[in-house]
Amino acid sequence: MNKYEDMMELPHHVSRSHPQMPISARAAQFSPFAALKGYEDVIREAGRLAGDRMELEEDEDTP
Repeated sequence: MNKYEDMMELPHHVSRSHPQMPISARAAQFSPFAALKGYEDVIREAGRLAGDRMELEEDEDTP
């Protein structure tokens, strides 16, 4: 028997005294958290550099 098998078929608990928090409010709890500081800047810079990339013509050799 699995450790939690007896609980798998139980119904999801819904509080009678506390209304369920909307998904948008739950997501907002984590918005100020930045796990990777500077990540957005790195992504933005990579996108900028990719936009400046030169395309070779078919008859040109690669460097």
